[in-house]
Amino acid sequence: MTTTDTSPNQPELSYRAATEADAQALSDLVNSCYRGDSSRQGWTTEADLLDGQRVDPPSVRALIQRPDTTVLLAESDRTLVACCELQRGINGTYFGMFSVCPTAQGRGLGARVLAEAEQTAARLWRSRLMRMKVIKQRTELISWYERRGYVGTGRTEPFPYGDPAFGEPKRGDLAFVELTKELDPVV
Repeated sequence: MTTTDTSPNQPELSYRAATEADAQALSDLVNSCYRGDSSRQGWTTEADLLDGQRVDPPSVRALIQRPDTTVLLAESDRTLVACCELQRGINGTYFGMFSVCPTAQGRGLGARVLAEAEQTAARLWRSRLMRMKVIKQRTELISWYERRGYVGTGRTEPFPYGDPAFGEPKRGDLAFVELTKELDPVV
């Protein structure tokens, strides 16, 4: 699966499914978007909420190997600029690990990659629903998704305190909210 996205006044993007050989680059991208000082160059940082790594190469390789899962890469001039996880489920497709290079944020790239992810879920699995979990304290991110048609379901999930795979929380009130969007059927 490789597709190309050409939008006026935007860099050309090519999309493909990740392979295990991409694990280190994916880990570097995701961590640069959400943790540490490099993440502060963009607006998606979680650095004020969490410390530690968000992912590491072994966990990314395991994700790539998981059945009914696709890690979608977006590349511009053969450089990785964005990624996301798509996981087929009985209640639609789960969307996660969405990362756009911090220095490329705020230019419409994320909206393009999100649209490609929605089309990929509909095309691969005939999915009619995309769902995700977002840290409830990330109100600006939740608003961004709402402007793209996502709605809160009212479901919340406690943050997994004590699980280092999710990072080291800097506050005690973290929780996830669920957002969903109905997808257009594949014609």
